Amino acid sequence: MKNYQTEQIRNIALVGNSGSGKTILAESMLQIGGVINRKGDIASKNTVSDYRLIEQENGNSLYSTVMYTEINNTKINILDNPGMDDFVGGLVSSLFPADIAVMLINTANGIEVGTEIHGRYVEKAEKPMVIVMNHLDHEKTNFEKVFESIHETFGGNAVLVQFPVNAGVGFNSIIDVVTNKMYTIKGTEIVISDIPAEHADHAEEVKTQLIEKAAEADESLMELFFENDTLTEEEMMRGIAAGLPQRGIFPVFCINARNDLGVKRLMEFIANVCPAPNKLPAHVNKEGTEIKCDPNGKPSLFVFKTSIEEHIGEVCYFKVLSGTLTESIDMYNPKTNTKERLSTLFVNAGKNRVKVDKMYAGDIGATVKLKGTKTGATLVAPGEDWEMPAIKWPNPKYRVAIKAVTEGDDEKLGEALNKLKDDDQTILVEYSKELKQLIVQGQGEYHLNILKWHLDNQFKIPTEFSRPKIEYRETITKTAFADYRHKKQSGGAGQFGEVHMIIEPYTEGMPDPVMHKIDGKEYKISVRAKDEYDLEWGGKLVYYNCIVGGSIDARFLPAILKGIMEKMEEGPLTGSYARDIRVCIVDGKMHPVDSNEISFKLAGRNAFSNAFKKAGPKIMEPIYNLEVLVPGDRMGDVMSDLQGRRAVVMGMSSEKGFEKIMARVPYAEMATYSTALRSNTGGRAMYEMSFHEYQQVPPDVQEQLLKEYEAEDDDE
Repeated sequence: MKNYQTEQIRNIALVGNSGSGKTILAESMLQIGGVINRKGDIASKNTVSDYRLIEQENGNSLYSTVMYTEINNTKINILDNPGMDDFVGGLVSSLFPADIAVMLINTANGIEVGTEIHGRYVEKAEKPMVIVMNHLDHEKTNFEKVFESIHETFGGNAVLVQFPVNAGVGFNSIIDVVTNKMYTIKGTEIVISDIPAEHADHAEEVKTQLIEKAAEADESLMELFFENDTLTEEEMMRGIAAGLPQRGIFPVFCINARNDLGVKRLMEFIANVCPAPNKLPAHVNKEGTEIKCDPNGKPSLFVFKTSIEEHIGEVCYFKVLSGTLTESIDMYNPKTNTKERLSTLFVNAGKNRVKVDKMYAGDIGATVKLKGTKTGATLVAPGEDWEMPAIKWPNPKYRVAIKAVTEGDDEKLGEALNKLKDDDQTILVEYSKELKQLIVQGQGEYHLNILKWHLDNQFKIPTEFSRPKIEYRETITKTAFADYRHKKQSGGAGQFGEVHMIIEPYTEGMPDPVMHKIDGKEYKISVRAKDEYDLEWGGKLVYYNCIVGGSIDARFLPAILKGIMEKMEEGPLTGSYARDIRVCIVDGKMHPVDSNEISFKLAGRNAFSNAFKKAGPKIMEPIYNLEVLVPGDRMGDVMSDLQGRRAVVMGMSSEKGFEKIMARVPYAEMATYSTALRSNTGGRAMYEMSFHEYQQVPPDVQEQLLKEYEAEDDDE
């Protein structure tokens, strides 16, 4: 394959809602570029993009796929991305190497939630965008209405380059106001002709709007526009090219990807007008230094994706940030402090790889057999020592507890999960010491069901999911006193320790204790020493030595603290972590021979447990902020569902054609939310969650939790 220079490279990410036609557009582009001889289709399970068995079984793109095509002496690298929110990680990783986002819209459905989601990510990444209206041959197509909704969603920078002659059933022609031509599909041929007279006025009107928007991108063009009331075709193209990197213009194209109408013209626009990698703002490393996209610079690359491929192993996909890569080049990984040799360089068309001997700055490629380089790694020239910032992945929305059906598979399960999360960075895996469960988190139920499919089928490890426990917290609401004597005599040296303590709720900034009145009895507090401990699970323990007269030797106080800490790690109510408690050790007894650390640890532990149960104990639950973006016609169903989940609605607003609900909801009620939301809205809504705080559970919920914990204890 030819080695393409930086100026000859274009990097595009195909984005948009599931069903908008991204995979078929990619097929069409690859066929036009001569990379494949015949287009595949989703029903026949033979597309270049959806080549994995699980994608073919499900009929959906689940992973981003790297491909390329060629036109007009230009190489177009294509990153096809899944449209479902559950698999948004593919989009996030693709937006790093992509220089232009190509947003596909299913004109039969208009702006969908997936369109909005992907649009947000593209905007956040500050990527230029080209909008493509597909499925214009559908009976439900309403071109004018959908273009209006594009304006509502993406603003006035969306401007037509083309419009359909006969959108709807029988659609076969588009008019392009840049080339001033009409493109008509006849059989399998695209016929190019002059614009018919009956469409000339509308074409002129559309072209004027495009010229005005192009002129806004450059002051000199604006002056020419004011002087001449128009721009030449060359000036207009210059304005579009200048406006794209600034996101000042979103050119809108019309295609039918199934029969190739408009696809070659779109490719020509990408090759001729869209910016090469070195014409866009440079990537900036962690130190804030720009990495110029210069083929003559020192070689560097960023790994934006890794994938486990059958018969090959791990494949690392990268973008060349600077310099020129050659086969067997030695690179350095600053994160792992190791040398990596790129033994082979590939360009990809799905699972098909083409070997190349050289790659220039701005290009996208792949390599295999790297030792310790994963997604998010930077490789630099030996002697260099800088890294790119990490990709920011979306927060998880759904979680399950997972275990191997066969106990002997536990180690294999851990290894397999590590490989799968390397492949998909939106999967989080951790063993919760608190819950005593292996927890897997992802973007939704469907997302984690796909992970389970891989474990069961690819790794041959039968697994089962269960509902994870909730990280409750325990605390107290009033002051209490308790004492406990630990005494044990067994022939030899005995054990003796007695501890008297007062516990009370802790709040930030409260003064040190002076006096406590408990059950009619007054306790004068004389603070000898104070220690504050920030608990790793949140909250605080404040520990006071208030011993008067040496009733307990100071050397036993750390043992008492250890006993208290042990009980806080396994709260007296449900075994959850306890937090925000103040403990005063006020008195006790010791024995000159039998007292030791273990005696005082046990005495402290049991005194704390007894005091806790008398101090108005409460269970606290995690509360999350929730934002739901929902179509207006489904608001009632979504609100009703949230009410059933103990949610408190904090506010509502409208955002780009959707209704936004802001609520606070107990995490315990969110286990099935992604599935319920999809069901209630036909997959047209999305949501985001983030931790807010811990709050006390309602009395009926606490009673139920206590019963469940007692029943669990009885079973054990």
